[in-house]
Amino acid sequence: MTGPATGAGTIPWRDAPGGIVLSIRLTPKSSVDAVEGVMPVTGGGRCVAARVRAVPEKGKANTALEKLIAGWLGVPRSTVSLKSGAASRLKLVHVAGDGKRLAALLRKKLVSD
Repeated sequence: MTGPATGAGTIPWRDAPGGIVLSIRLTPKSSVDAVEGVMPVTGGGRCVAARVRAVPEKGKANTALEKLIAGWLGVPRSTVSLKSGAASRLKLVHVAGDGKRLAALLRKKLVSD
């Protein structure tokens, strides 16, 4: 990921066909699985900071991230998929569903805190 998640760079998601795309900075091999909030990205923009206990081997951390995001948002695991960044800490994750509803949920969870 080389630029901000959105045009304005103030929120870590953007509309996408059939849902939204979240910009995430993942820390694997953590002591907990958690979404920690929003953080700045080098070069501008913002991303969601997340941690998983899984190791970054054979896609284990990416699978754990998808499961974490699904649980955090209360959506089926099948609606969350890694779009890019499989071997990077900076990832784009697609969440399928009603984009407006998902954006409202993300605002409530991340912006209103």
